[in-house]
Amino acid sequence: MKKLYSCLFLFLFLAQSVSAQSPKIRVIVFGAHPDDCDISSGGLAALYVAAGHAVKFVSLTNGDKGHQQMGGPELAKRRLEETREVARRLGVTYEVLNNHDGELMPTLENRLEVIRRIREWKADVVIAPRPNDYHPDHRYTGVLVQDAAYLVIVPNILPKVAPLENNPLFLYTRDHFQRPNPFRPDIAVDITSVYDKKVHALDAHVSQVYEWLPWTAHDKSVPTNLQERKKWLWNKYLTRVNISPEVRQSLGKWYGQERAAQTTMAEVFEICEYGKRPTEADIRRLFPMLPPQ
Repeated sequence: MKKLYSCLFLFLFLAQSVSAQSPKIRVIVFGAHPDDCDISSGGLAALYVAAGHAVKFVSLTNGDKGHQQMGGPELAKRRLEETREVARRLGVTYEVLNNHDGELMPTLENRLEVIRRIREWKADVVIAPRPNDYHPDHRYTGVLVQDAAYLVIVPNILPKVAPLENNPLFLYTRDHFQRPNPFRPDIAVDITSVYDKKVHALDAHVSQVYEWLPWTAHDKSVPTNLQERKKWLWNKYLTRVNISPEVRQSLGKWYGQERAAQTTMAEVFEICEYGKRPTEADIRRLFPMLPPQ
């Protein structure tokens, strides 16, 4: 029995030592609509979760306008259920705020809600769209999160929720808009191994990926067969994870040229200068899927 207790003590000591050496990284991703986080960061989320870290997706609107045949509370409820299925498939936490689709504004009230969620999640990394985009909800999501940077550490802002001790790393998600300035691929993450998981998560957003978005694009190629349409989705979203020369260069920085040459799918992020100013060592610590230097 004494030997058993000794072994148990040693196991607990080693487990605590590993935990102390590798603390859980906490990531929060903001999107305007209930599928935006999955589209921009689903692969990255899958990598974090697989390594035992914590990821939360937050949609700042309930998506109650994004459909050609239904809307209002009925659509909002459907889209909420879709996010719950995504949470189950990806292993993330998913929250949807009750702001109307197409009506999000960068108000003080909404800014405080963003600050609250960053603090309550105790985020190390905060991800959101850039504040230049075709959709006002996307733009204002970027503005709201950008405006929360720095303020998350100010005690007299939202004093009922304890401020963060350190400012998180704030990142923008990839887009292809050129004005007023093009996206800069500061951090590129190889998601080739988890692209299937990303597609599996997106597949849960039936109202969007198979109905609304194809309708807006006048795309009538969506298969009716469940297996065939998932293959269709797999191919459809390749353009969002493609490797441009600039992304390849970023991959080379973080993975080395040999791995970069073999990577076929990536999610890419731009560092927001209003949050933590990270060193390369900081980035490798916060992105443990990147190989050590």
